[in-house]
Amino acid sequence: MKSTARFSTSSAGTPIRSVARQLSLPLVGLCVVMLVAGIASGGLSYRHRSPVREGHSAGTAAWWPHLGVLVLCVVFLGGAWLRCRRVRPTGDGRLFLLMPLGRSAARRLRRTMSAARRRPAVLVRLAAAVLPAALLLYSCWRVGDQVLGGLDPNFTVNAWGGPTYLGAMACHYLDAVAMAIPAVWLLDRLLLPDGPTPNRRRGRDRRQSGSATGQVGRQEWARRARAYHSQVSMISVGA
Repeated sequence: MKSTARFSTSSAGTPIRSVARQLSLPLVGLCVVMLVAGIASGGLSYRHRSPVREGHSAGTAAWWPHLGVLVLCVVFLGGAWLRCRRVRPTGDGRLFLLMPLGRSAARRLRRTMSAARRRPAVLVRLAAAVLPAALLLYSCWRVGDQVLGGLDPNFTVNAWGGPTYLGAMACHYLDAVAMAIPAVWLLDRLLLPDGPTPNRRRGRDRRQSGSATGQVGRQEWARRARAYHSQVSMISVGA
């Protein structure tokens, strides 16, 4: 019996490729550089670790406060995800957590920097965006620093989530997410919205205007040509 079943030919990696195409290579590269710098910094810290073990102090793990931070992060990210699905059902809406690294974010940054040279108000917005942007880059560095630096027992013995490596990493990474949420929110409010640049907009309007003018000209030429042929025909008949 011949089977009529049809199998999808789309690969499992299609959503990943779709997200990758929406990422900005300069922004991703900058974050990767900060992450690698953090890993290197943590490696140096671990290499020069002290042979003397520090004692654990009770109450330094701060698990209960971090449980509250976790709940707040879940609430904020859940609300942002629902809003993202409603506002951006397709396109860059797939990025979600990676939106700060998307091409749209890169275009907004370039547009803000370009406009800041001509508009003082935008320059103030750009200056205010330096702090949240620096906080995001610091978070990348701090995440990398924890990878090798946390191998030192003295690094995690009295850290949040300590004294274990995994516990300290979980709390520090949660803190990074908690810092990134307001930073991204501020950047979204401070950077100019995405859209065509003024030059491109003027060029597009000029092309549209030229196309409309050309169409009207062609119609007028055709009307005059028809009138001319009509006059020639009447003269020929009269002759």
